[in-house]
Amino acid sequence: FTIPEPKVRIATSKGNIDLQLNPTSAPITVQNFFGYVYGTAASPNFYANTIFHRVISNFMIQGGGFTTGATGPVQKAPLFNPITLESNNGLKNLRGTIAMARTNVANSATSQFFINHINNTSLDYTSAVTTPNGYAVFGTILAGDTASFATLDAIAAVATQTTANGYANVPVTDVTITSVTQTQ
Repeated sequence: FTIPEPKVRIATSKGNIDLQLNPTSAPITVQNFFGYVYGTAASPNFYANTIFHRVISNFMIQGGGFTTGATGPVQKAPLFNPITLESNNGLKNLRGTIAMARTNVANSATSQFFINHINNTSLDYTSAVTTPNGYAVFGTILAGDTASFATLDAIAAVATQTTANGYANVPVTDVTITSVTQTQ
């Protein structure tokens, strides 16, 4: 028998984004993401009431690690240690795919993710010689899901600013993640 790939719904103040995850190609990344979806006893559903804190139209929307503060985004403390980078998994940073955000250190991703607004081939793994290399894609909006793509486009179109905290590309009006839930 065939076990279906897991699906999640990111419910936002702009609508829902439904994603199918790929634990076969990105097992560490999917397991980490579900760790934040379910959270801990002290912090269930880590993503609830976080914001898309970095939005760049024709590039990507990034969220999963910040809440709203008086002068700009406030970073939440991650629940778990950073994970191993799985960018060499054959998945590409195409429009509608979800990938883990990280610093310039390869194995630094924790809770933050981004959804590609366009095809971003410059974010794909290219060679083991260059490190860090690429961003780990671990799921996608399914082709034909016009509602999820419409939400992605609506978020990517919001007006942004640089805040007093020095963060750039921050939506002028918060785009809130109200919850992330597993639907399959």
